[in-house]
Amino acid sequence: MGMSEFDPAACVRRPWNAGRKIGAKRALKPQQVWAIRFFLDQHRRLRDRALFDLAIDSKLRGCDVVRMKIGDLVLGEQVRTRAIVVQAKTGKPVQFELMSDARASLLAWLARRGGALDDYVFPSRVDHARPLSTRQYARLVDEWVDGVGLRREEYGTHSLRRTKASIIYKASGNLRAVQILLGHAKIENTVRYLGVDVEDALALAEGVEV
Repeated sequence: MGMSEFDPAACVRRPWNAGRKIGAKRALKPQQVWAIRFFLDQHRRLRDRALFDLAIDSKLRGCDVVRMKIGDLVLGEQVRTRAIVVQAKTGKPVQFELMSDARASLLAWLARRGGALDDYVFPSRVDHARPLSTRQYARLVDEWVDGVGLRREEYGTHSLRRTKASIIYKASGNLRAVQILLGHAKIENTVRYLGVDVEDALALAEGVEV
């Protein structure tokens, strides 16, 4: 008797995630952030340094980082200390602060890049009227983590989004503040995103009025 095409042994398929690391990507540690900055400076990757610093400070999703325009970050001849962006995923605004390192690297990049306020900060090399693609952004992150000896399968664009949020949470224990900074609608989303212990998170959340 022959096997049915639906029998498990009839067709042994390779699982879609075979050989891949699945689950949340790791946040970077402070020393890893500085290692990547040193790597980018050493290789004179001006654009990438500005992109990396913006991603770390803004805590934005990759799609929002690459679509930022010069006018979102610049006021007069200076880079803003605080900026606001409407998130593509939620349609809601989120505000973030740009620290001195990010402002310096962005200013250096924009001086080299030129452009008008309505132009993208990081344009596509193929078509300057379009932003850098999220796929290319992901490839760049792979190069950066590779360059400092980290395993690329453990890190990605979400690592950059999670990094400062994780540092803020560890320093303050203020889950509500991190929720606001990440632009999450529910505090439960922030709990899952940070990998916070559930009991610890609920204890913190109970003291927060919305």
